[in-house]
Amino acid sequence: MTSELIKLKSKFQVNDKVIIKTSGETVTITKSSYITNMKRYSYTVKEYPSTFYFEDEIKPSN
Repeated sequence: MTSELIKLKSKFQVNDKVIIKTSGETVTITKSSYITNMKRYSYTVKEYPSTFYFEDEIKPSN
């Protein structure tokens, strides 16, 4: 039995402009991290460096 490495890809990249769904505010991503035990990405934004957001809390700013 062989184990395969699954390549994970975050939805957003550093310097992407995104919208916080709850406030409608446009912010800029400064860091992304994969949270292994939760199996999802978290993001830190320039405007609120001490707060992190999950992918379901932000959306692309098109």
